[in-house]
Amino acid sequence: MIIWGGYGSTPAYKNDGGRYDPTADSWSPISATNAPSARQLHTAVWTATEMIIWGRDDGSMLNSGARYNPSANSWITTSTDNAPTARNNHTAVWTGTRMIVWGGWDGPASNTGASYNPSANSWIPTSTDNAPTARNNHTAVWTGTKMIVWGGSDGSNNLNSGGIYDPIGNSWTATDTASAPSIRKYHSAVWDTVNSQMIVWGGFGSSPTYKNDGSRYVPSNNSWTSTSTTNAPSGRAYHSAVWTGTRMIVWGGYDTSPYANTGAGYDPSNNSWAPTSTTNAPSGRQYLRAVWADDKMIIWGGDDGTNVSTGGIYWP
Repeated sequence: MIIWGGYGSTPAYKNDGGRYDPTADSWSPISATNAPSARQLHTAVWTATEMIIWGRDDGSMLNSGARYNPSANSWITTSTDNAPTARNNHTAVWTGTRMIVWGGWDGPASNTGASYNPSANSWIPTSTDNAPTARNNHTAVWTGTKMIVWGGSDGSNNLNSGGIYDPIGNSWTATDTASAPSIRKYHSAVWDTVNSQMIVWGGFGSSPTYKNDGSRYVPSNNSWTSTSTTNAPSGRAYHSAVWTGTRMIVWGGYDTSPYANTGAGYDPSNNSWAPTSTTNAPSGRQYLRAVWADDKMIIWGGDDGTNVSTGGIYWP
């Protein structure tokens, strides 16, 4: 697991990080040579050989980034030619050959983006024709051929709309809103590779404010089906979610506790939830990071009223 950047203390904005080996339960430092400037609210994608960092907020916004190669422990700066405007709270997905950045806050919210080709170190803007309305704090998943963005906030109102972006045709198709989940931001979304559907859960909305419901979106027929709330985690936002290959695991976040160290695994095949163990679980937190590592979920960092530098490994 590679951790980089974020917001901490002394200095507040970070441009350092570490590589965590769960087998050895050990950390290795990341080179600072040619690393991006310190930042938070950026995105990171994994290409299978490199981590690409992009966007920032360090009190101001930039449209810079860099590619980190853990084998060489080295950085290469990403081009800014034709790059999206400076922003934070955007999304980024990896297509297998390109990183697609979309939306976010560039004062005001944005509905623009671009795809980045690391082989050529070049950007191509995404179309704005039929694109979703401008937003930040939304989610994005990669289906294998398309990017689906959904939810978020336009700066004044939370949303329950979205769009499907086809990078080959550079075109957008709207997602259905008639049966979509209620408006929300700070939710989670994963792509279910078994059933070819996006699973949306939780977030911050209204009536109630913190959500413990969700829905499954099938792009092939543009339809939504609600997820069960039986045994679902308590309503929350700022949590993490990973896809294991058969299930979605939700953990942590902010609820009325206020910081949760609880979670559950959702099985879409039978529309059911099973709570995660709390034995030896990390302390409750929001804004944490989580990755799926073959057969286990690793969580690290976050905020519980103060910044934390601890984590844990969960075996479902």
